[in-house]
Formats: sequence, structure tokens, C-alpha cells
Amino acid sequence: MSFLWPQMLWMLPVLPACVLGYLWLMRRRKQALIYPSLAIVREAIGPRQGWRRFVPPALMLTALASGLIAIARPTAVVTLPSQFHTILLAIDVSLSMRATDVQPDRISAAQVAAKAFIEDHPPRSRIGIVSFGGSAQLVQKPTDNSEDLIAAIDRFQLQRGTATGSALVVALATLFPDDGIDVESVVFGRSGRSDAGRSASAPAPRAPVKPGSYSSGVIVLLSDGRRTTGPDPIEVARMAADRGVRVFTVGFGTVEGATIGFDGWSAYVRLDEETLKAVADMTRGEYYHAGTAADLKKVYEALNARFVMERGETEVTALFAGFAAILAIAAGLLSMIWFGRRA
Repeated sequence: MSFLWPQMLWMLPVLPACVLGYLWLMRRRKQALIYPSLAIVREAIGPRQGWRRFVPPALMLTALASGLIAIARPTAVVTLPSQFHTILLAIDVSLSMRATDVQPDRISAAQVAAKAFIEDHPPRSRIGIVSFGGSAQLVQKPTDNSEDLIAAIDRFQLQRGTATGSALVVALATLFPDDGIDVESVVFGRSGRSDAGRSASAPAPRAPVKPGSYSSGVIVLLSDGRRTTGPDPIEVARMAADRGVRVFTVGFGTVEGATIGFDGWSAYVRLDEETLKAVADMTRGEYYHAGTAADLKKVYEALNARFVMERGETEVTALFAGFAAILAIAAGLLSMIWFGRRA
């Protein structure tokens, strides 16, 4: 447990002083009592003056401690219902997805797994689909209509090139339509030409927020190879981090890579785990590796569970404040019932 206002904890040493003050008052009161008869002594030390007399003060002391902790605004890591309302699936459709190191081939396995994710998607959430090869397109706007999403996946067409950064830009522009993110400017650079070496930047200034703090949307990026065109995905990941958007990345395919052929040419394609891990780390997301179709299905199942119930740090001030109030009320009631007065 941590605290947003830890400086307020300086008041906790007041508690031992309260205990010492209470004991001093009890001792002074005992010394001040003069009993003219044994009957009065028995009445004074009877059940009413036994262990019960310490219960209300102990409850009040605990209530005070809980209240002081509440003032410091405690936070804790707890599991709560997820607030993600929009999930952007960015799926690689580069020619390398024809590789057969994942049976029957990478693209077919990715389509089947994505459909299963959609059919079992978290309630109250909408899913959008971005496909990317040499360029990136929003092929389905966020919707909760599973039939439209599955139809969009069935329309995938493989492309030359892998524009991982472009996919992230399109996904961000979808999540923040009012931010004025100029996708073409980021993807092609200010000169209007494709320039893979240029840094991605948002034209509209925006005050950065804490990475991972945006709770209304998330990006899931699936890729099987290295970026060959478009903006650097690390630079675009900084844009996502500044907006608090988490990017969960999935590396699909074998780490050893595979050789693909098309129209008389062949190429060796290898998974770029380093970049995918860096993107996830920068945005406070997570990286998953799926070497088989079954692995990819398990990854999507894990993400579905994650998007339903999420474990994260949240402020628990209300719990401590409520606990303090309950104890204070209990102390007052017991004091009234047992002694006919307040604690």
C-alpha cells in the first residue's frame, strides 16, 4: 500500500499520546475515588467497570487511526471491473503472414483466433479493427456488432511491407478523434513522402498524462515481422504513452523465422520481439509471444479475461474513512448501552 499524501502521516504519533493520556486519566480517577463502604466498592468494580470500559476507547482509537490513514489518501493494487470501452485490434496483414510455420498459415490462424476473441469479447465494450501491411487502414470502426467485425476480418488482403508504426497512429486517431491527429503527416512526414526514418509527432499539442492512465480504450497490436516502412513504432508508442493509452503487443510466429515466396521471389522473415516488447513497456502494456495457433488463442483468452477484470492500483481512501466511521459509531453506541454515556 502507498499514499498520495504521505506527508499527512505525521499525525499518527498522536495515537500513542492519546493512549498515554487515557491511562493517566484512568489512574488519576482511580486515586481520586474515596469509597465509604464495601458495597460501593463492589458496585464500582463490578461488571460495569471490567473489560467493557476499555472497549469503546479502543474502538475510538482504532477509528482515529483509520481516519488519519484516510487523510493520507492510501492506494492499493486491487482487482476491479475493467473500464475499457474501446478495444482496437491492429492486425498484421503483410505478405510474411503467408508463412506456414504456423499451420495452416499465419494469416489463417490469426483470423480464426481474432474471430474467437470477438465472439467472446468483454461485455459493454466495442471493438475496432486496423489492418496493416505497407500501409494501415481502419477496416472496421469500433462496434459491438460481431457480424460486422468478423466480416471485416474475412476481407483481409495481404500487402507488401510492414508499417507497424502506421497501425499505431491509425489506432490512436480512432481513439482520440477530437485530437486532430494528422495521420498522413505522421506517416509520410511533413514533405508528404513516405519516410521511415522520421520521428512521429502529433500536430496538436496535448499535455502528457501518466502512461497507462487512460482507462477508456486500449490497443492490441499483433505482428509477425520487422517494420519495413512508415514511422518508427517506438516514436508512435511515445504518443500513446503521453495519452495514457496502453498497447498490448503480440508477437506471432516462430522466433527462428521463416522463408516465404511470392511471384518468383523469396524472403526471410523474422519476428521483431525487441520492438514489440519496447512498445508494450513504454505504454505500460504487456508483450505476449504466440508461436502456434493454439498459443495465439490462449493469448486472446488471457486478454479477454484481462479486459473484463483488471488488476491495478486504485485509491482506497473511502474504505478507511468508512471503516473509521463504523468504528466511531460502534464506540458511541456501546458506551451509551453499557454506561449510559458517550465514550
